[in-house]
Amino acid sequence: MAKAADLLLCVSSFSLLVIFHTSLVVLVAVTNADDQVAPKPAAIFIFGDSTVDVGMHQPMLLYLFLVVFFLYACIVLHYAVRLFRYKRSPQPFLYSLNHQSTFKRDILQGVNFASGGSGIFNQTGKKDYGEVVPLGDQVKQFATVRGNITELIGLAATEIMFSKSLFVISIGSNDLFELVKWHPNITSLAKDDDAGSVNTIDLYNLGARKFGIISVPPIGCCPAARVGPKSNDSSVCVEELNNLASTFLAKTEDLLQKLSSELKGLVYSLGNAYEMTMSILEDPLAFGFKDTQSACCGSGKLNGVFPCFFLLGPNLCPNRREVLFWDLYHPTEYASELAALTLYGGGTRYVTPINFSQLGWL
Repeated sequence: MAKAADLLLCVSSFSLLVIFHTSLVVLVAVTNADDQVAPKPAAIFIFGDSTVDVGMHQPMLLYLFLVVFFLYACIVLHYAVRLFRYKRSPQPFLYSLNHQSTFKRDILQGVNFASGGSGIFNQTGKKDYGEVVPLGDQVKQFATVRGNITELIGLAATEIMFSKSLFVISIGSNDLFELVKWHPNITSLAKDDDAGSVNTIDLYNLGARKFGIISVPPIGCCPAARVGPKSNDSSVCVEELNNLASTFLAKTEDLLQKLSSELKGLVYSLGNAYEMTMSILEDPLAFGFKDTQSACCGSGKLNGVFPCFFLLGPNLCPNRREVLFWDLYHPTEYASELAALTLYGGGTRYVTPINFSQLGWL
């Protein structure tokens, strides 16, 4: 098994939530002002787990099972890429590979390599979901795409294209859940300080320069955690999981600061999903949410015992706009829309050292 630092010092999860309404008003004004809209990236390449998997990267048998869970991920990406004036999110890697008629057009706009259930550890998700694509293999797939793009436009143009592209990475939550599930010595794993930046450096060596990294939110507050074996009271978050998420954020920030000082031209924007989520949990009514504990779609206690899968006959909330979580783990459409706005134009409390729109100007 990879060292825990390969988890804690690598990039993070795109399960973002929300920002204060006052800030949201400012963000909407900014995104509607033509003279302040960030330049459109040359392409957008996406890596990670279910938070950014648009549902078509998996092998077909798994896809039939996962599509109900992960369809909301298209919503997160939809809002995020529209802020950069793209009409749609990048096509999944396997989709582009299997549609040669549009392959050249698709890969020049960017590619989505994310795989639902995956993690930074190679074995993460495989016990629960079977065939998933870990982050390291996603980077290898990007290397294949890089070769194809080089054949299309040449090496020099490819390097220029990648230097002006945005590389979004959202991963880590699944690794943390599995650490708690399978490893009793969580404390020592979480405090392992050995450097583990191989995936980030590999992407850099392949031409990536602009990184949009999303930290892991307080995963101990999601419905599945509240009703899980680590919980004694579903009305409160699981502190053990939240401590891991907080450590992940600190380690990720340290890594990015280190790499940006050592690797010429590397710039980044780190979304603090932990702080975003805690803001709404501490004052949900300020954001328009009435329920921050239950899942909108699912069954069992807090709708968090069984997933949102139609064959299981899940319950559905009457007004999903008032509920923070869509299913056992993930945010609703409204929360996802606000998350994209926060990434794009949020202040340093939520996105550091710059936000995604500022990253686009570099």
